[in-house]
Amino acid sequence: MSTTVAWSQAVTLPSPQNVLQLSANATVEVQQDQLSMTLSTTRDGTDASTVQAQLKSALDAALAEARKSAQPGQLDVQTGNFTMSPRRSRDGKLTGWQGSADLILEGRDFPRIAQTAGRISTLTVRNVGFSLSREQQAKVEAEAQGQAIDNFKQRADELAKRLGFAGYTLREVSVNSHLGGPIQPRVMAMEMAKAASSDAPVPIEAGKTSVVVNVSGSVQLK
Repeated sequence: MSTTVAWSQAVTLPSPQNVLQLSANATVEVQQDQLSMTLSTTRDGTDASTVQAQLKSALDAALAEARKSAQPGQLDVQTGNFTMSPRRSRDGKLTGWQGSADLILEGRDFPRIAQTAGRISTLTVRNVGFSLSREQQAKVEAEAQGQAIDNFKQRADELAKRLGFAGYTLREVSVNSHLGGPIQPRVMAMEMAKAASSDAPVPIEAGKTSVVVNVSGSVQLK
């Protein structure tokens, strides 16, 4: 019979010397190229089935009109919320029903979306939002990332020389990106209501957003 005894001993490593922590970032502004427009309608009545039928009729008519102009990526059409809720008096007695239905138009073809929304007579524009398409975001992130990395390298080189070192080697680096706050579209409520009551295009104006990339880490001065 044999017995094996294993010994372990903690090894204390010396603290790294001449290590510099730093970060750099880059911001690229870009025009928002994705439009999302929500059209909605509400109905109110004493009979739930009647209210639901009215909402369905309004939504079906809007869908039929929107699908005439649908094109993948340029104008995508989808239904949104369809809600029904009871209306009650102060004493809790059921007095009727109210409901709402949404239709969402989104894509990169702003004129097509605006003109389609203007032709839909059974729903009105409730919300307009702008964003970046996946393709545009990926392209701008790559651009901002390249700038941020160049800024990081330049700053590391400058700091190394100012501290009396010939150069540096990378120890660890992390890269993070995020979108800046978008500029809200300037769409006047009265203008939207006017356009929604006719076949005129809904007035829209996209703003810009920014993509920010931060590069942080440590370098070994040498």
